[in-house]
Amino acid sequence: MRRLQQWFDLIAGISAAEQQRLERARAIFSARGPDVAALQLPACWRRRVRVAG
Repeated sequence: MRRLQQWFDLIAGISAAEQQRLERARAIFSARGPDVAALQLPACWRRRVRVAG
């Protein structure tokens, strides 16, 4: 399958450098993002109290 993809890339004119850029972009953007579970709580409840009593 990989060989078939290489042939298609050659026919379509996709360079090896462009293929490397695509692989790097997939590695960067396919990674899991930050944990947003903490953001379910309203921001006013997450902040520390600044008023000294």
